[in-house]
Amino acid sequence: MDAPAPSAAAALEQVLGQEAWAVVRLRDSETVVLVGGRLAPTERLADIPAPGGVPEPGRRFDTLVAVPFRQVTERGFEARDDGTPLAVVRIEEQAEIPLRQLLAALPDEEIAFTDRGGFETSDDDYAAMVSRIIDEEIGNGEGANLVVGRHYRARLADWDARTGTGKALTVLRRLLEQERGAYWTYCFWTGDRFLIGASPERHVSVNAGEVRMNPISGTFRLRGLEGAERKQRLLEFLADEKEIFELFMVVDEELKMMCDICHEGGQVLGPFLKPMTHLVHTEYLLAGRTRADVRDVLRDSMFAATVTGAPVENACRLIAHYEPEGRGYYAGALALLGRDEQGAPVADSPIIIRTAEVSRDGALKVTAGATLVRDSDPVSETAETAAKAAGILSAFGLVDRATGEPSQIADLVLDEDVQIALNARNQRLAAFWLTDQSDAVPAAELTGRSVAILHGEDDFANMLCHVFSVLGMEPTVVRHEDWTPGAFDGHDLAVLGPGPGDPRDDGSAKVRQYRAAADELLASDRPFLAVCLGHQVLCDRLGIPLAYKDIVFQGTQSTVSLAGRDEPVGFYNTFVARVGPPGPPDGVRVEADPGTGDVHAVAGAHFRGVQFHAESILSQNGFAILRRLLLELLAPA
Repeated sequence: MDAPAPSAAAALEQVLGQEAWAVVRLRDSETVVLVGGRLAPTERLADIPAPGGVPEPGRRFDTLVAVPFRQVTERGFEARDDGTPLAVVRIEEQAEIPLRQLLAALPDEEIAFTDRGGFETSDDDYAAMVSRIIDEEIGNGEGANLVVGRHYRARLADWDARTGTGKALTVLRRLLEQERGAYWTYCFWTGDRFLIGASPERHVSVNAGEVRMNPISGTFRLRGLEGAERKQRLLEFLADEKEIFELFMVVDEELKMMCDICHEGGQVLGPFLKPMTHLVHTEYLLAGRTRADVRDVLRDSMFAATVTGAPVENACRLIAHYEPEGRGYYAGALALLGRDEQGAPVADSPIIIRTAEVSRDGALKVTAGATLVRDSDPVSETAETAAKAAGILSAFGLVDRATGEPSQIADLVLDEDVQIALNARNQRLAAFWLTDQSDAVPAAELTGRSVAILHGEDDFANMLCHVFSVLGMEPTVVRHEDWTPGAFDGHDLAVLGPGPGDPRDDGSAKVRQYRAAADELLASDRPFLAVCLGHQVLCDRLGIPLAYKDIVFQGTQSTVSLAGRDEPVGFYNTFVARVGPPGPPDGVRVEADPGTGDVHAVAGAHFRGVQFHAESILSQNGFAILRRLLLELLAPA
């Protein structure tokens, strides 16, 4: 006969006695997971102990992890090193308790402050920084969007090693009672600080080899709205082009990761509404299959574009420039690692947002950021950071709690007008990514052909790899830093891939590499394709001048004419090749906007160049466009 389950109070006491511990409600579960154990000093994600074997009854998880933002350096990306540790806990005690029983066992203590604090960056200063980023970074081709955080700081009273746990659990109790829609609601003692939050967003999960990611973007603030006005304003929000394309951009960015992690690529499901207490977000679900170790999945998914920007590599460089200190755990990830009933590794991981970091001595920090895009309004983005911080700050009593009946919001989620407005978004998108690609039939003329892609600091290269694989090709990626003359030898096709930056910048090492690669390819008879940055460099080497676009096209869908067909395609560009009198060089054909001269596509005897991203979810017929281009290059009629 099984031993009786411990009471909630006894289980809680047992876990709190461990060196590090966490209390976690996973999604809307009616139970709460309690885990605790020893800290295992760990420097890299690959060094996290690997789960193995069939778990003992009652043991779902082996390891608890808090991944700080600085760990993104494992991917070769830039980050300020603030010394925040990779916290790895070998779980020795765990229990699963009904939520109602845990709430009865949690303390309800007074939360007081010696300094109620505020955002250390004023509204005016943050708005000014938003304007600068739009003008100087996005407006100069340094990415499609960027997330820069601002910190709310305060000082808690009567908070020390003895009293802090009860007060931290009091805040958790309030979150469990007040917040809704969170992916994880948690209190985690890492051994040197508390992380307390209600994160709405999955970072990544792995179960029986299935990977899921959950990009969330677009924020509708509920405060002060009721009844018919709330519905009308929500419908206006769902029709807002800025909000629509902000979400599409982060879907593209996470598809780049899925195509790296998953051998069958990623399928996009949704969109959905995600109602929280203070906010409603829009989201998609991405799903795919992987053979990778769960620790590699965690590493290769650092970190979501929703908390960094896109492309992620360059966004990390800009974050290090604009944020005066390291991020700590903000925008990093928590994770529970374990095994299913058959012993297969599983992982469940949220993004660390809507979270308070509290030190041993009561220093509180809450970080919130807004996704800045080409047409962001600085005042609105500043207000969004306050709204995002409001949920956790209200649990500490620092701001008023939002009002409104949960049923009203639930009714809106199911409202038929809202559902129609949501689902209309997919009419703009590529059917290729909205369906399962595992059964796609390769192109016979392309099967077994090899292709080398020059990587320009944009993981759209991963999406190109996936599309090429679906077509039956064998892709290889070459980082621009590693390219040398002859690197494309032995491949049937070369691709000058996309990337951020100014293609006219003579001082850029990347641009110099691209120019050398383009010159080598033009001088040879090897077929090649050039995409976005690669296309701009190709046009420059052909003598077609480059210029700023009249309107920045970072994350934009536009209809262009290609071989007599109107094609809605996705653009991520600030610069453009522009043809004028006397026209293109001999032997070169261009597809250009008749009004501006902006070149959308260029073709020669053994090359093709496209300014747009056929691989993007924004290109409705992108798969067919790429197939046609490759057949023109490798199997000419």
